[in-house]
Amino acid sequence: MILLTSDTETKPTQAMRQAIATAEVGDEQKGEDPTVNQLLERVADLLGKEAALFFACGTICNFVAIKTHTRPADVVLVEQMAHIIRAESGGAAMTSGVLMEPIASDRGIFTVNALAQSLERVATAPYLYSSIPRLLCVEQTHNFGGGSVWQLNELRQVCEFSRQKGLATHMDGARLLNAVVASQTPAKDFAGCVDSVWIDFTKGLGAPIGAVLAGTREFIAEARRYKHIFGGAMRQAGIVAAGCLYALDHHVERLQEDHDNATYLAQRLSEIEGITVQDPKPETNIVFFDVSRLGLDKAMFLTLLQQGGVKMGAVGHSIRAVTHLDVSRADIDFAVDAISKVAKSSWH
Repeated sequence: MILLTSDTETKPTQAMRQAIATAEVGDEQKGEDPTVNQLLERVADLLGKEAALFFACGTICNFVAIKTHTRPADVVLVEQMAHIIRAESGGAAMTSGVLMEPIASDRGIFTVNALAQSLERVATAPYLYSSIPRLLCVEQTHNFGGGSVWQLNELRQVCEFSRQKGLATHMDGARLLNAVVASQTPAKDFAGCVDSVWIDFTKGLGAPIGAVLAGTREFIAEARRYKHIFGGAMRQAGIVAAGCLYALDHHVERLQEDHDNATYLAQRLSEIEGITVQDPKPETNIVFFDVSRLGLDKAMFLTLLQQGGVKMGAVGHSIRAVTHLDVSRADIDFAVDAISKVAKSSWH
């Protein structure tokens, strides 16, 4: 089965498994795991931040960051299709008691003007009746925007405007290193625009578990308390941190292969009658396409495709395919052939 549902489908390589098996470990909750501590130093340096904190996954990074930045009844401003709103089960509302104010955009990259309009909506009522806008969240790359990349000047503009308005800034950097490779911009330049940021190791970097949140020492000290409250503290976590360290050493530059494969996939799909590709030249590793002209609904298309040996997923009205470490150019060709067969069968 060719797995293109997400880059979370990656399996640890044999060399990564070896690094995991031989990792030196200690008590992470007490700050005594040497492998975790090494990873935190590496990520803090990579992102140009004072301190960092290890988590099992990225969603809890968002929950803890929002909790640390806000108070109940505050407003968090975030792009309308951001992962925080659309794919985290309303967790920020439950854990932080905050309201989400969506920002309109075409592909997840919003303008200062769009942000200003959202702020105006929050502040329409007199002060005593309004919720307080406290935090801006950005997503790099933007998942449901098709893996779109915030360019550095775009990011700086919205973050500087936010600071002028008294907002803290947080980056959901699940695929930040994809943006780094695609734009040839250092990670710390992107991270320097925001107060807090995290990166995920379980997507294109291919580790089985792990995400790291970074910020100031004061921010991380408070975030550590919320990590414990949310049940995020771990014991001998070095066995998974070792996979993350291996990924930093071996799986970052190769992300370009995933981007190239996504572009190749989009171009091949554009040649199939009845398939409409959202972006024939995707910026990173995510391809969205529409199959409605085939006369098939999404569920039937995905079922037929899986019967042909390829697994993808549906997001909204589109099909999403995500390239990653475990998908080769030959796998892309196989997937395109399978899609072509489904498309041709729909015409008969």
